Amino acid sequence: MSCRSMNVSSTETTNSVSHFILMGFPSSPQMQLLYFGLFSVVYTLTLMGNAAIVCAVRWDQRLHTPMYIFLGNFSLLEICYVTTTVPNMLANFLSTSKSISFVNCFAQFYFFFSFGCDEGLFLCIMAFDRYLAICRPLHYPRIMTEQLYTGLAIFGWSCGFIVFLTPVVLIAHLPYCGPNTINHFVCDPVPLMMLSCSEDTMTQFIYSTFNAIFMVGTFLFVLCSYALVIVAVLRMPSAAGKRKAFSTCASHLAVVILFFGSVLVMYISPGSGHSVQMQKIVTLFYSVITPLCNPLIYSLRNKEMKTTALRKIFGIEHGSQKL
Repeated sequence: MSCRSMNVSSTETTNSVSHFILMGFPSSPQMQLLYFGLFSVVYTLTLMGNAAIVCAVRWDQRLHTPMYIFLGNFSLLEICYVTTTVPNMLANFLSTSKSISFVNCFAQFYFFFSFGCDEGLFLCIMAFDRYLAICRPLHYPRIMTEQLYTGLAIFGWSCGFIVFLTPVVLIAHLPYCGPNTINHFVCDPVPLMMLSCSEDTMTQFIYSTFNAIFMVGTFLFVLCSYALVIVAVLRMPSAAGKRKAFSTCASHLAVVILFFGSVLVMYISPGSGHSVQMQKIVTLFYSVITPLCNPLIYSLRNKEMKTTALRKIFGIEHGSQKL
């Protein structure tokens, strides 16, 4: 862009941009209404599915185990994650200005990616829990104490908000003098850096390095944990035990692949030449579609979780009798 070629001196770094324009998905007014209806349904189903899991874990004593507690926290995290972007996207479908203030844009950026980092951490925590339960079953009650799983849950919620301060602050302090149009439906760091008046290669390098270390590190931790789990499952003498363990692992790995697969492609190398349309589609996939699929993949295939959630949410039965 022409503005990026400007020679910005140290005294000219004051931002003249007070707001950004999120283009979203440019189309006719009729298509905008169709998008609004479609994503409203997706958002509602996402909230209902994840809220059902949270309520089931909260209300049923049988689910007060580390595995389900982590799952309940992960589902609550999904609700927060999808809420940082979808309501604003829905509002923009009905808006003609599609503007977002500078502060709100970077607030969305911060919370969206902080929650995203927390999701990666919770996937690691859940993989670690399954590793202990399957590979160290005799030591599991002694290791996975209430203090440990509470501490892990607190760490999973807080770490993303701490570590993602650095890239947000660096990108927010880049000089923005116009244009202010972001060809995206979310305040994404890649188009934001492209709008800067000066090309700060150091900020891009720090951002890419941060993403590479965090995302690849968490992804490899999950894969290594489940590799050890699979080896332990294969050694089980019971065929029924193998089926149950593989069913749990398959659900977890499906979510891991859905989440990390698209994120790794997009954010490890922001300057890798992805088309704008592809960036939108991939971002839409991991920010909207994956949170919708997670309740189905993770828990609603589990008979106990499914029937418990339905019973508690709809008030069909209030007892705690076993299925």
